Amino acid sequence: MAEFDLIERIRSRCDVARNDVRLGIGDDAAILAPPPGHELVVCTDTLVAGVHFPLETPAEAIGWKALAVNLSDLAAMGATPAWALLALTLPEADANFVDRFAAGFAALAAQHHVALVGGDTTSGPLTITVTVHGFVPPGQALRRDGARVGDQVFVTGTLGDAAAALAARRRQLPPSQREALDARLDRPEPRLAAGAALRGLASACIDVSDGLLADLRHVAARSGVGIEIDAAALPASPALLGAFDGDERIALQLGGGDDYELAFTAAPALAGDLLRDLARIGCGATRIGRVVDGEGVRAFDAAGAAITLTHAGWEHFA
Repeated sequence: MAEFDLIERIRSRCDVARNDVRLGIGDDAAILAPPPGHELVVCTDTLVAGVHFPLETPAEAIGWKALAVNLSDLAAMGATPAWALLALTLPEADANFVDRFAAGFAALAAQHHVALVGGDTTSGPLTITVTVHGFVPPGQALRRDGARVGDQVFVTGTLGDAAAALAARRRQLPPSQREALDARLDRPEPRLAAGAALRGLASACIDVSDGLLADLRHVAARSGVGIEIDAAALPASPALLGAFDGDERIALQLGGGDDYELAFTAAPALAGDLLRDLARIGCGATRIGRVVDGEGVRAFDAAGAAITLTHAGWEHFA
């Protein structure tokens, strides 16, 4: 299959009409019209086969996740998504893979009205890079540097399922449990509505991609504070509770990563409004800790003893 045939297969399956796209796929570059009175938020992520997803991952799931991890970054900034660029590196021009990949990508793009406006295709080891653009009202973007001593720490949804999906491949689980865990690994749901609802309420925010402890360390460092986590308060899904016990489950929740939930801080006086707003949009949140004077992130068990993990989050070059 020729390169431009491949591009046309992707374009035809990912066609989302937006009035702010003046010129999309087909020229040397896209022409886009940001809405007046908004700031532009841009992020990019790369997924490499065998590093960011198992080699046996279905093509539809790869397409979905490639977009989802980027939309999660926009969610952490409180931004509304608009446009995407896709750079797709393939070992071979496999029409079946491209069609299925594009179907997964397009399914999530359609949910959030994201237009694919350009990108690149090339030959090489399977690698996907997506860049997304979104909008936020001026001065209202969520950031990592606003946490203050006395704030409470929250997380949306549940933690640990994606890491558990990988760990569970070494053991026998009931099909329903395995399917539930695999769904969280392969098709994460970016918390875009939650991010928008947190504008003006959260003092700092980050998405949980590398692991809760690892990601909250960025918030602590940027804000110049310390963070303490109550491990007993970490929210867990029924599938995770049924598959892993005690310390093993806590390790997955604290250090596993790939959750794509939002971890955020807020003043105690705002907690009630914040939790009600999130409940109204169908996204629960749980208070899991506090911001303290000091530096770094520490986790404690129910007895108040500090927890030490051998693996405390993803590090690409460790």
